[in-house]
Formats: sequence, C-alpha cells, structure tokens
Amino acid sequence: MREILRRIVAQFVVDRRVLALAFARMADGIGNSFLIIVIPLYVASDVVAGATFGLEEAMIIGIVLSIFGFLNSSFQPFTGRLSDRIGRRKPFILLGLGGLAATNLAYLLAESYLSLVVIRGLQGVSVAFIVPASIALVNELATTDDRGGNMGVYNTFRLVGFGAGPVAAGAVVNLGPYSIPALTVGPYSLPALTVSGFEAAFSIAAITAAISYLLVTVLITDPEATEANAGADLSIAVRDPSGKHLLDPIFTLGVASLFMAASIALLATIQPQVNVRLAQGSTWFGLQFAAFIIAQIFLQTPIGRACDRYGRRPFIVGGMLLLIPSTLAQGFVTSSETMFLARLIQGVAGAMVFAPSLALAGDLAGEGESGSKLSILTMAFGFGIAVGPLASGALIEYGFAIPFVFGTALATVGAILVYTQIEETLETSASVPLVGSD
Repeated sequence: MREILRRIVAQFVVDRRVLALAFARMADGIGNSFLIIVIPLYVASDVVAGATFGLEEAMIIGIVLSIFGFLNSSFQPFTGRLSDRIGRRKPFILLGLGGLAATNLAYLLAESYLSLVVIRGLQGVSVAFIVPASIALVNELATTDDRGGNMGVYNTFRLVGFGAGPVAAGAVVNLGPYSIPALTVGPYSLPALTVSGFEAAFSIAAITAAISYLLVTVLITDPEATEANAGADLSIAVRDPSGKHLLDPIFTLGVASLFMAASIALLATIQPQVNVRLAQGSTWFGLQFAAFIIAQIFLQTPIGRACDRYGRRPFIVGGMLLLIPSTLAQGFVTSSETMFLARLIQGVAGAMVFAPSLALAGDLAGEGESGSKLSILTMAFGFGIAVGPLASGALIEYGFAIPFVFGTALATVGAILVYTQIEETLETSASVPLVGSD
C-alpha cells in the first residue's frame, strides 16, 4: 500500500510553479463553474427583470451562458499573441483573475437581463487572458521529457475545481438566505446581515477568484527565457510549412479539438429528451453529464506521464478513434447505465487526446511562441463546447440519434486528420509506431 501511495504522489511531482498554478486554476474553476448552475436560477428568479427584446426566458439563459464561451474563445488568440509579444505570462493571468473577481461581484448589482449579458461577456474576455498565458507558462516550465505530465497535472486540478463547483452551487442557493450575526471588535462593530442564496453564491465565486489571484501573485514567476524570446514569429499556419503534409500539425490538433469538444457537448441541451427516452430523472442525467469529467480527473495525469514515455501520437490517434463509438452509442442506448458507460468511455477518449495534444503542440512551439500556438487548441476546444449544444438543439427534432450521428461524423474526420497529418515529436518514444507513422 505504501508503494502504491508513493507512486500516486510521484505522478504529481512537478515544478512548484506548475503546481501552484494548478491550484490557482482549481480555485477559480470552482467559482466560475458555480455560475453555470446559478445564472439560470438567477434569470428565472424575481430579482432580474427588464426588457427581454421578445425573447423567451430559455433563450435569454442560453445567450447569457453561451456569450462567455464565444468571447472567451474569440479573444484567446489575441491575448496569447500579445503575451508572446510582451514576453510575460503572470501579468495576463493576474489581469484575468482580477476581472473575474470584479465581475463576480458585479452580479450582486445586476437587475436586468441586459446587464447579465454584459457581465458574462466581460467574464469571457477576462478568462481569455488567463487560459493562453496559463497554458504557455506550464509549457515553458516543462521540458520535452515531462511536458505531458505537467499538462496532465495542470488539467487534473483545473477539472477538479470545475467539477466541484456545480455540485456545491445548487446547495448554496437553495439553503439561503443566511443570517450573519452582529460582530464587535474593539471600538468597531458590524451590524447583523441577511444574505440571500444568490448573494452568497456570487460572493463565493468572487472569493475563489481572489484566492487564485493571491496564489499567482505570491507563488508564480515568469521564466527568464519567456521575456528573452519575446517577439518571435507568431503567425498561425494552416498549411504545413515543411511540405510533408497538407495541414500544419498544430492547426490539425486545433480542428481535432474542436470536433472532440463539439461531440462531448452534444448532451448539454437535450436533457428533457434524454430523460424521457431513458425514463430517468435529473439525478441520472447529472451523473451521465459528469461521467466525462470524472474520467478526465482520474486519467489526465497518468496519461500525460505515459505520453512522455511512449509518445504523443499513439494516445491522440487512439483517443480520437475511441471517441467514434462512444459518441455513436449515446444515440442508441436504452438504459441509464449504458448512457453513463458511454459518457465515461467518451471521457477516457478525451483524456487520451487533450494532455498529449497540448504536449505535442508545446514540443512544436518555438521559443516565445507558446501563447500563440497553444491558444489554437484552447480556442478550438472552447468553440467546440459552444457549438455542440447549438448543434444538438437544432438536430434533435429530426430524431434522437441524429445529433450523435453528427458528432460521430465529426469524430471520424478528426481521427482521419490526426492519423494522416500528425507525426511523433518525442524522439526517444518507447512505443511501437502505428502503421503509417514515420
């Protein structure tokens, strides 16, 4: 048992700055994912009013939630490139966390639907400063020999926070209002307060962002090499500049990430149809939705470590191939248990793709290019998460299986692209090359 624990702990041994950044992202992930549950409840409450511009409540909720993803993804290439130009990561992370904390507090003052849209949009822009700079910093603190493990540790803690937030958010809102007794300290006294569940939730989200800000301020420093290599060639290639393949490998990974994320997110907007088909309640749906995150939490780090030893390409290709049947199965399952299993396998596929893809892109990114190059993957994943629910909402009227057939087609194209357009970057790979690899 002691040896098993030692090996588990060894999986998480990384540069202290990577670990600090992972904990910081876990904290802000808790607060940010809080809002996924709280905002729909807030929109439906009596607190928010104002012009709806002829839109139904459900559409307003969709706009408020989706604008975050679209603005976040749209701004990432610009913030990533800017951080490369300046040669700094930490100021961008702090700027984003500061904006996130401020906008979380701004919800306490929001009383109209339009103000919610503006605040959520500003949050998307704020997080766009955090993501590329964070991924670039992890990449620059790692080496080719441990880049996959570092990416895995970072993503594991980030996902723990993202997964924990929604679980706690509903309870925080439902258990309110909260009574805070009067407090007297020396000559100073604070009156008793009553805090609603919404006020408590938004305050917690702001506090977690502030904790992240403090962690980054105290524990994170930019590597000297980052500033020294600022201003490198930051162009984004679509065609492979080497001429060996049709598409640039990082661009290919971005397209595959987009297709993977869209396939994963198909389930998000069709909860009523899933529950009716499987004769289940919301608890089962929550478990099925969370199954993907559960697999990610447990597998990101070990798969990241494994791709440092056996190579990036086998995991990426294998994950995209596994994504095909696990996505298709969701359109034809007839029980809650099999849907959960399909989502779990889909999570395994995602874990096999995500950390190795970031590691491979990091291997290919030159000095001072991490923010620009790796933001292609994070941007593409964000767009996929936004596109998937829209696609399933539009396609479900043609039959329950149709959205998942669409997702399967995307996964198939993605698998073909990574198999034909990507080569191994780990020269000391201990893996047996796949057929067709160089």
